[in-house]
This record gives sequence, structure tokens and C-alpha cells, in this order.
Amino acid sequence: MPLDAETLAQRFRRLVPPGLDHASLRVVEEHSHTTRVRQDVVEPAIRSIDRGAMVTVLVGDGIGYAASSDLTDAGLHAAIERAVSWARLTRGRSVFDAAPTLPRAAGRYASATVRPLELTAAERIDLLMRESKDCRIDPRIVDWEASLWTVRSRQMTANLDGGETLQEYDFTIPALHVVAHAGAHTQTRSWGGRYNGYCQQGGLEVIERSGFVGSGRTTAEDALQLLAAPNCPSGRFDLLLMPDQMMLQIHESIGHPLELDRILGDERNYAGTSFVTLDMFGAYRYGSTLLNVTFDPTRSEEFASFAFDDEGSRASREHLIRDGLLLRPLGGTISQQRAARLRGDLRAVATARSCSWNRPPIDRMSNLNVEPGDSTLTEMIASIDDGILMKTNASWSIDDSRNKFQFGCEWGQRIREGRLAEVVRNPNYRGVSATFWRSLAMVGDASTMEVMGTPYCGKGEPNQAIRVGHASPACRFDGVDVFGAEE
Repeated sequence: MPLDAETLAQRFRRLVPPGLDHASLRVVEEHSHTTRVRQDVVEPAIRSIDRGAMVTVLVGDGIGYAASSDLTDAGLHAAIERAVSWARLTRGRSVFDAAPTLPRAAGRYASATVRPLELTAAERIDLLMRESKDCRIDPRIVDWEASLWTVRSRQMTANLDGGETLQEYDFTIPALHVVAHAGAHTQTRSWGGRYNGYCQQGGLEVIERSGFVGSGRTTAEDALQLLAAPNCPSGRFDLLLMPDQMMLQIHESIGHPLELDRILGDERNYAGTSFVTLDMFGAYRYGSTLLNVTFDPTRSEEFASFAFDDEGSRASREHLIRDGLLLRPLGGTISQQRAARLRGDLRAVATARSCSWNRPPIDRMSNLNVEPGDSTLTEMIASIDDGILMKTNASWSIDDSRNKFQFGCEWGQRIREGRLAEVVRNPNYRGVSATFWRSLAMVGDASTMEVMGTPYCGKGEPNQAIRVGHASPACRFDGVDVFGAEE
């Protein structure tokens, strides 16, 4: 890629005026390529290159940001001047009594890509066309689509004192969706979920280990099964959630509530707050003793793995919840320093992130995982006398404190007397985050674990859609409120 990190860092340091308390440069370059086949028709390829830089400046307790896609000396100089101007304007208007301290990191990171995805345009189309054609197994299949989205990203941060980080990523996101229709019913079945759930770092190995090859026919068969299935019953049932639905459950009812800026009230006017308060950390039972949740940016294949967050803090694997007890929030350097004034013993994790070069970093979840337990899938099914297994999120709704929720799934299957029984369509369940995780009764072992994620986690003003990873085993919950769709 043409991004010359070393030369940019040198030019930036030369252009920064003296007397600043802090100045840093973050440069991002991304090459994106999307190939899509819908109903056996190749759609126009989407290719893009996005490149630019963000300058961050501290003047006393004032902080200023300015971004530019012009990486010449003139463009960098203009961005530095704007950032300095904003920092001076915000002095004395900060939530801090004194200036925040921003990290000055140095180091390298690269995706652990085994087989670089260097397919030609024809090879990408051929891969997708094979799966597309395999979807056409019945006239009731009325729509289908297969896609492959790849991104190569390079990010550099530079500080005045000579510290630099360089992080390089390969992202691979295959997806496939099938729609079946007959009479008054329409059912969608998604391989990997409707939100590109099989997204990981890596190259061709992502396609291979995800099981994308062969997914066309099996997904179409599932859609036809759903079309013929009865509506999901309503009542209280034991619930077995598979990893592609656990991903959404973790994201909405653990990830967002634990973001420190939400807890401090910063998202109140846009996306709400959190039912979690600062005094809960170290004392609050978030779930049963089987619940162990980690922030883990070190898992090489997971979508949001990195060595440094976008403020430059070094990231490490940390428990947020251990044996059900809430320990730590998700928050970057600035939020941690703010929270320390109210709760001096509170430590967060390195997860201030931005979606691009033209956005400042804010507190975001990254790789947020439920750690495996010791139950096999067979054992969990056998333990349920009357319950429902659910897969693949279809809809979600949660209140502005990330507490009361209602989620729908694509696939449901009754469990009767310890055995899988008939498929049911339109399964939904509801609960309250503050109590739902305490009903966790069994956690699947490593054999039930899947590494998934989403490219589309939205938050912030202006909105930032970032990459998030979620790894989870299958999990059983007792006595959950389940219901079907309106007939």
C-alpha cells in the first residue's frame, strides 16, 4: 500500500508548533472489495480506497481533533492548526479539572493471515456462483444472494516523542441469504446471520474454516423447513441459544451496558445510557457463577483483534465478568481518567476505537467473549425436558438503558424429554439483562464454541459503525419467556 508511515510521522513532527501538551497523528488506509451474486446474476463489484489522517491535540485541559484526506504538508499543517484552535477553544470547558493524559505507545501488529486472499475477480465470482446455483432447489425459493467482502487495512499512530504504532489487518466476510415463500408465509434463512456474522481476520482460511462452501444448498433446505414448520409456541421454556444468537445477546445486553461513556452519561441524548452504575463493579452479580466474559483483543482470528486501541493504549486480555461477578467496564483512557475521580480503584480496558480516520475514538466494545464451560451440546439437550433451541438473530429490540430486551431468531426447534423434536418458525424470547444472565444454567464446552462478529456496530454522534468480534459456546437458560409471531 502507498501509505509511507515513517515519512508521514517525520513530516507530522516537523509541522507541529512548539508548546503543545500533546499532539498525535492517526493515519488509516483501507482497500475494500465486495463481490455479490444475486439469483445467479453477478452484480457490479464495489471497490474503494479510503485514506486520511486525524490529528489530536491537547492544550491544557482542552482537547481538539481535526481530520484531513490531504496528506501533503499543506493538508497536515491545516489539520494541525484546526485541532490546536479547537483545543484552545475548549480550555476551561472540559469535564476535567486538569488535562487528561494520553498514551504514547510504540509497537506493531498484523493479522495472522495464513493464506492471503488473492483471488481474481473471476475466481471470486465462480466461488459465489456455485453457492448461488445450489440455492435453486425448489420453486418456493424466491430470492437468494451470496457475497464476499474483503478489506485490507493499515493504521499508523505517531506521537511527538517518537512513539509509533503500525497495525495491519486482513478482514474476510462471506455471507449467504435465502428467502422462501408459499401462500401467506415468507421465511428467511441466513448462513452466518443477517449481519455478516462469519466475519474474521485472515484470508482464504476464513472461507475454509467457516463452512461457506456447501452453504447454498443447506441454507435453502433450512428455509423450506421453516416454511412448513408450525409457529413457535408461547410460554416459559428452558432456552438453548446457539453461538450465532449468543453473539447478539452478548453484544446488546453485556457489551453496550458496560461501555464506560454510557455509564458516565455521554450517550444519553443519542443511544441511551446503561442500567450499570459505577458502584456495581466488584460487587454486582451480573449472572450465574457459570458466566465468564472476557475482553480479548489477542485471539488471532477474531474480527476486532489488535495490539493497540486508537488512543494508542496497549491492549490485553481481561476478565470483565468472572464467575458471574462484574469486575471491569469497557472504556478508553479519557473515560477511565474521568471515572477515576468518582471511583479511584476502577480500571477499564484499552478499547477506545474509531470507525475511520475522520472520527475521534470513543469507548467501544471490541472482542467480547463468553468463555467456554464443560457441557457438551448433547448433554445440554439431554438436560432439557421441555424447551426450545434457537439460532441466528432475525430481529432485536432493547431499551435505552440496555436492560429490557426482546429478540427474534430465524430458526427454532423444540426439545422434548431431552431430544430435539420439530422445527418451529418465528421464535422469539424476551427478558431483562439484569436478571436474564442469572438464569444461565449450562455453558457449552470448546466443541460448541464459534468465533463470529459484526462489521456494523453503531454508536456515537456522528454515527460510527465499527468491527466487533464475539466468540461464544452454546448456552442454556432456565425459564425464559418465549413467544411466536402474530398469526
